[in-house]
Amino acid sequence: MTLSYDLYWSFRSPYCYLITHKLVELQRDFDVEGRICPVYPLAVRTPEFFETRDPLWFSYLQLDIRREAAFLGLPIRWPRPDPVKMDFATRTYPKEQPYIHRLTQLGVAAAERGRGLPYLDEVSRLIWRGEVDDWHDGDHLDAAAARAGLDPVEISACVAAESDRLHGVIETSQIAQRDAGHYGVPMIAFGGEPFFGQDRFDQFKWRLMQQGLKPR
Repeated sequence: MTLSYDLYWSFRSPYCYLITHKLVELQRDFDVEGRICPVYPLAVRTPEFFETRDPLWFSYLQLDIRREAAFLGLPIRWPRPDPVKMDFATRTYPKEQPYIHRLTQLGVAAAERGRGLPYLDEVSRLIWRGEVDDWHDGDHLDAAAARAGLDPVEISACVAAESDRLHGVIETSQIAQRDAGHYGVPMIAFGGEPFFGQDRFDQFKWRLMQQGLKPR
């Protein structure tokens, strides 16, 4: 029997980028499928979360993501541009966000077409590997969608025509995420248990194996 899990994932999270290749390999090698649930990042959902962070929270984050990427053998650079616009003078996030809403809705459209995980993998590589500036311009996102097995024209048209519906799907996923046990990303829900953070992948796989995970 194919095992299944729910994946709550954000395009703005470096830790989501750092776990995605493991999930792709897991699904390639084992009889398991993820229900892909893209969500908006905390900076959009609850921007006040960051207003109370100690400055060491931000400096440690930068150190940790570089260290984790080096440990995993993955390149990383903070995206140019950041998927979430921020006022650095005030450390606040404006309501108008030209990138993250569309990105997340594209992720939902990809998931609805059965190509959610490949799409997250391709787009997170585009945004986070540091090989492309201005990832939002030109045909970069379209090419990533095509590599993920999608028709980029069709999913872009879907987002343009059905933005309100897709936004509703995302909000529903965010409620389900909290109900499953955590608000952060990446978060995997399996067997009534939340696994928050890219560093919980091994524990998640261990649970899968306890439930009869089999090779493909």
